[in-house]
Amino acid sequence: MFEAIAFYFFSAILIASALMVIAARNPVHSVLFLILCFFNAAGLFVLAGAEFLAMLLVVVYVGAVAVLFLFVVMMLDIDFAELKRGALQYLPLGALIGLVLVAELVMAGSAWLLKPPVLAARAHATPEGVTNTAALGHILYTDYIYYFQIAGLVLLVAMIGAIVLTLRHRPGVRRQVISVQNARTAAMAVNMVDIKPGEGA
Repeated sequence: MFEAIAFYFFSAILIASALMVIAARNPVHSVLFLILCFFNAAGLFVLAGAEFLAMLLVVVYVGAVAVLFLFVVMMLDIDFAELKRGALQYLPLGALIGLVLVAELVMAGSAWLLKPPVLAARAHATPEGVTNTAALGHILYTDYIYYFQIAGLVLLVAMIGAIVLTLRHRPGVRRQVISVQNARTAAMAVNMVDIKPGEGA
């Protein structure tokens, strides 16, 4: 019963916050609702027994979103004085969202305290005696090692392609040419000048 209530609670807030991500006009509000989405998805992962994926979602995606939030603030040149003027009117909404997050953390944590009824009703995706992290690592690095490496290679090629496509060659900027540097000789590197007495260099 408790697991079903927690599932519907997390799912409802996840769907509502996902809708607010695309409905909010302020990009800062969209990012905050996106962080709320990630926390709710992590709660659903915990209920499903995938605690490693839940922690990965919070650490990687929420951390990455926080960094992207910083870049958005720097690139959009947001007027903080204008935002602070209306900050008090959003205080009740912010407090409500904070209470919702605290309630979700308490519900997800209490599932571990109520182990006999909750964990017995939960479907076990991993074998007995094996943690979720160990089972996931065993599957990734044994059964799907080639697919895992191919996915990493695809991401590497995509990163290199993005760098090549966005690289701009500006005129007047000196660039390093390795072949020219390796082909330099002493005669090319040193220029002997005969300075007569009384003349400047």
